[in-house]
Amino acid sequence: MSERGRPRTFDRTAALRRAMELFWAKGYEGTSIAELTAAMGINSPSLYAAFGSKEALFLEATEYYTQAEGTEIWAALDQESTACKAIENFLRQTAKAYSQTDRPQGCLIALGALHEDSSSGAICADLRRRRAGNLTALRKRLERGVAEGELPAKFDCRAVATFFATVQHGMSIQARDGASRAALLATVAGAMAAWKTLAGTEAA
Repeated sequence: MSERGRPRTFDRTAALRRAMELFWAKGYEGTSIAELTAAMGINSPSLYAAFGSKEALFLEATEYYTQAEGTEIWAALDQESTACKAIENFLRQTAKAYSQTDRPQGCLIALGALHEDSSSGAICADLRRRRAGNLTALRKRLERGVAEGELPAKFDCRAVATFFATVQHGMSIQARDGASRAALLATVAGAMAAWKTLAGTEAA
């Protein structure tokens, strides 16, 4: 029997990972369907049948990225007994993850798509939601520091969380521009030098 018209079988998870890596390297707008099908080893009909659309594929790839990449960065927040050490560990793990040479540098959540006028509104909204969730994780770790008496009661957890999230986003851009791990760690050292001023207390 002729094989014409039969759907091509493929490893969906492996194909999704290859799509994720391409979006990670080039962003949503910078990645074409032709590049995706070549990287994923499937044809266009198979891509649309399996994932629905380029937008849906990006959203699924972003979820896969969140589950599979950089988990050590966020785990670092709970691996230290003080907020100061937790934030430093978080940034150091960021420097390590963003500078790995066997995958795209930087962060897909920070760099995947920034402008709604050129990218899907749903994609930009999803990335904003994920960035907001990351900011919340930082804020909650600082709030724990306040609750445990490490940080002053009037400590502005939201503002300080925003500061360190901004540092992390800057590290993503640095890494994408070719910064070495040593250069990213220098940024970490500079950010942590500001801790005493931000916390209004001696660094833990």
